[in-house]
Amino acid sequence: MEEIEKSKGESESNPGDFEGGGEEGDLSSSYLDLTSFQLHDLEEIELPLTLIELDLTANRLSVLDPRIGLLSKLKKLCLRQNFFDDAGVDPISHWIAISGLDELVLRDNKLTRIPDVSIFKSLLVFDVSFNEIPSLNGLSKVTSTVQELYVSKNEVTKMEELDHLHELRILELGSNRLRVMESLENLTNLQELWLGRNRIRTVNLCGLKCIKKLSLQSNRLTSMIGFEDCVALEELYLSHNGIMKMEGLSCLVNLRVLDISSNKITSVNDIENLIRLEDLWLNDNQIASLDGLDLAVAGAREKLTTIYLERNPCAKQPNYATILREIFPNLQQIDSEWFS
Repeated sequence: MEEIEKSKGESESNPGDFEGGGEEGDLSSSYLDLTSFQLHDLEEIELPLTLIELDLTANRLSVLDPRIGLLSKLKKLCLRQNFFDDAGVDPISHWIAISGLDELVLRDNKLTRIPDVSIFKSLLVFDVSFNEIPSLNGLSKVTSTVQELYVSKNEVTKMEELDHLHELRILELGSNRLRVMESLENLTNLQELWLGRNRIRTVNLCGLKCIKKLSLQSNRLTSMIGFEDCVALEELYLSHNGIMKMEGLSCLVNLRVLDISSNKITSVNDIENLIRLEDLWLNDNQIASLDGLDLAVAGAREKLTTIYLERNPCAKQPNYATILREIFPNLQQIDSEWFS
């Protein structure tokens, strides 16, 4: 979820040639997708009052068409990859007719603050990623019904105004300037936390135990201590840090994916009880030998299907791949090599 996504190319279609969601694809459709039409405005576009979803991704819009504010049945509004600044999206804060929105996407624009979305009392998905937002100030006005919040690739320095988001399932704050994990105590339903590409030095999950997917890739961690209580964890991504020792993992019995590539690991430890482990990424570390690997990953010996160890000293060992396939009989991939 933290990768920079490629921009969509220009469409060869005309704005009037959109495909509707109705059986006949006419203007009475509930769905209008104008992705990549390179529109500067919507003057020549009819906006039926029956619209439920309006997708304006990858255009050149900087001003909101006031007719959008009349679409009382609208549930999903996507303004991704346009030229909206703060003033450009301000009108949406007063359009009561569309206050029933479930999903609002403002990703990849020119925002410098969290817009006021307090009128949207049933909002489930809110996305302001890929903007120029330096602070989470304004999140306190976001309804507590939100289940997915995306604020990646901004300039945020502090985790704040999150306490009321009790229904949050996914929180994406990757590619910011965060140094401390905090204000997570009340997010008891959180299942995915994405914090890659920040400046975090210490793991602090504030007592959360329901996390299933957690990314702290490309931070400044030197220790794995802090995950011990996250027994629901299924995927853990810790690549590109300064971790020297595998520890604090033995209780993570539900872990399926473990990525600790590009660290300073010298030996494989503390995962012998992880019986559900399927993917193990250890490449670009300092593991000297394959000796003892069978015992270190004993619990997942039959389950493991993918292992990466390339660019470790042990990967230069004669018959490297053969040894791994003998240890793990159900391997389907070693490094970039697939097996049928």
